[in-house]
Amino acid sequence: MRVRRRLGSAASPTLETCRPGEHTVRIYSFETGARSRNGAARPPFQSMRLLGQLRERLRYLHYSLRTEQSYVYWAKFFVHFHGLKHPRDLGKRDVEAFLTMLATERKVSVSTHRQALSALLFLYKEVLASELPWLQEIGRPVRKRRIPAVLSALECQRLLSVMEGEAGLLARLLYGTGMRLAEGLSLRVKDVDFDRRVIVVREGKGAKDRAVMLPRALDRPLREQLARSRRLWEADRIAQLPGVFLPDALAAKYPRAGESWSWHWVFPSPTLAVDPRTGVRRRHHLFEERLSRALRRSAALAGIDKHVTAHTLRHSFATHLLQAGTDIRTVQELLGHSDVSTTMIYTHVVKISAGGTMSPLDALG
Repeated sequence: MRVRRRLGSAASPTLETCRPGEHTVRIYSFETGARSRNGAARPPFQSMRLLGQLRERLRYLHYSLRTEQSYVYWAKFFVHFHGLKHPRDLGKRDVEAFLTMLATERKVSVSTHRQALSALLFLYKEVLASELPWLQEIGRPVRKRRIPAVLSALECQRLLSVMEGEAGLLARLLYGTGMRLAEGLSLRVKDVDFDRRVIVVREGKGAKDRAVMLPRALDRPLREQLARSRRLWEADRIAQLPGVFLPDALAAKYPRAGESWSWHWVFPSPTLAVDPRTGVRRRHHLFEERLSRALRRSAALAGIDKHVTAHTLRHSFATHLLQAGTDIRTVQELLGHSDVSTTMIYTHVVKISAGGTMSPLDALG
């Protein structure tokens, strides 16, 4: 049964929700002509609902789909937590109470805690255009610097030896290049250059492009994968299906580019999916969970007791390069780190594993 609540006059926000388990909330906002945090005039919102305005602003600033989904989730959660009050009517104590609940009751990780805070700050600054002093006073949880889990070269060999098919190729690609899982999955045909032995990673973390090496060991497997991908592309063209997803600016300038072979995925999904932003049914790339499941099964099969994820392969790539004598700046560029201090965490792993310092227990004889 739907419950509708009206607050104040007819010009006040209207909140509409249903049973808590359905997680549906509609918040109407009628203000237009606001300015963004840098003082520039902000384009008027097309939607009258606050969550719709949040999505509009995120897309206008070219945030990723994953960030959009996360920020909308936290905004909904925040509104539900405070009894469907409009965020404009809430203040510093309300935001801090929500963040405290996440830390003490939900026991979320530091990264999740920081993400929730970032979502609320974006909501207030970019959507509600609030320049309130307390926004800068809210404490941001301190990120803990953890030593990454790393596989030895022998463990990598054992793991990859039991992995087959597309999941096996993708795992080898991540270990052989240091790419993040999302970067490997979203590779386009045009980004693989066999002649120069280079793979171009487009819009990695921080929306930066970079180049990584194309391992010679993957030359033949990748060509075979591209042949399989092309068969799916040809079938899609015969069926006159919409092209693959393109970045917004490119889609507007070249609306048919998504139908071209060069923009097709290296790792396309065998099934079609609905684009969550446009509602268009098209072919997406493989989903992350497919490799995650394969890694868990393969690690158990290979007798590896460590928790193995796609990011473990990236950590292992960096550590093994440093152990082989590659300079830290080169590793930084290959990983796409904006600050070398992020890359330096791997040097600690190398120093300990190299056995340069002997334990006093071993000196006892």
